[in-house]
Amino acid sequence: MNPAASVFSFIHAADIHLDSPLRGLERYEGAPVEALRSATRAAFSNLIELAIERSVDFVLLAGDLYDGDWKDYSTGLFLVRSLARLGEHGIAVVIVAGNHDAQSQITRHLQMPANVHVLASSQPQSIELVECGVLVHGQSFATREVQEDLTQAYPLGRQGWFNIGLLHTSLDGKPGHAPYAPCKLDNLRNKGYQYWALGHVHQREYVSEDPWVVFPGNLQGRHIREIGPKGCVLVSVEQGEVRHVNFQPVDVMRWELLTIDISDCSNAETLLNRIQQNFKALIENADGRWLAVRLRLLGRTPLHTRLQAETVHWLEEFRALANAAGEEAIWLEKVLFDTQPVLSDEELAQRADALGELLQVVEALEQDAAQLHNYAHDFSTLQRKLPAEFWIEESEALGVEAGQQESFALAQILPEVKAMLQQRLIQAQDED
Repeated sequence: MNPAASVFSFIHAADIHLDSPLRGLERYEGAPVEALRSATRAAFSNLIELAIERSVDFVLLAGDLYDGDWKDYSTGLFLVRSLARLGEHGIAVVIVAGNHDAQSQITRHLQMPANVHVLASSQPQSIELVECGVLVHGQSFATREVQEDLTQAYPLGRQGWFNIGLLHTSLDGKPGHAPYAPCKLDNLRNKGYQYWALGHVHQREYVSEDPWVVFPGNLQGRHIREIGPKGCVLVSVEQGEVRHVNFQPVDVMRWELLTIDISDCSNAETLLNRIQQNFKALIENADGRWLAVRLRLLGRTPLHTRLQAETVHWLEEFRALANAAGEEAIWLEKVLFDTQPVLSDEELAQRADALGELLQVVEALEQDAAQLHNYAHDFSTLQRKLPAEFWIEESEALGVEAGQQESFALAQILPEVKAMLQQRLIQAQDED
């Protein structure tokens, strides 16, 4: 029988980061701390259940099972028990250690179950999964910072087998990820493998389909930079060809960045209704998972002044909406108030009243040093009323030459005066 003629399936996962703390919520009173602490374990348990439920033939783990040099062996024991469950169902597991695993004491001392193959770090190793006609080629990290291209030493694909490359890598560089074990896509293609199971990059990406080169992303989002569904990929193979690569979410909670344009919200009721509707939409798409949400409000809105002046009040209002959405449905991690006034700076300055004219004068002074110097002489009376050391120390510290103290002091306060005038003009606009 041609080994590659069989039909089989496998799960490809990476970047488990067991017991990694989820960051950004524990500092908030009332945050679901226990759920946060157990999220990575729960996601890994979901992965195990998925493998058993789908009766896959094997599971590939492309690095970073742990999260650094953990001293608590309960983390490793949990992993061993979980992988042993796969063995009870005849499911093999092939692992390469990633940069976080390489620095872990747990990795070096725990005895893995018989169904688990942890590939060597000294050189590439190939594991035969004979019943499937599969060869898995891979190499673990020996140290945290692997700078060389490990794939250079990977063997060429063997004819008549379904060849898989298992690799923890930054590929040709990914924003936000250390450039470990870098390599080129063409180097992977030239090996003659049918599938490359990659790890290290936490964002899911199908880099290539000829051959398949896949980052499944991490198993569980841990902070606001890891938003959206997280999980693994389920791969089906027939007659030596990849037929399906399907993402399978296994996360237990999700991080979401909710950006809402509130330009058309003219009052508090409209704003709160808008946010509530968006919260409901997020919940409907979460499939029962609870959400950690960062809310960002933007747009030119008449509510700008109120939002900026009462951020604490509005934060509590929005958290009340999140709580009303359902128990453990949404936790509001942070609110970003990035709104702007309805009128631009130029439009505010065009108002035909005393405030508008004064703002025009201030803006002109910002652009005209000579005019500013002339105005500065009018402040000599103020200077005489203040201690001399105030002017001397400030000017010397910032390199202001003698005789220019008045101009410099006026230049320093212009931005504050301008901001104050703009705020007052916005309030006047709201009252009109």
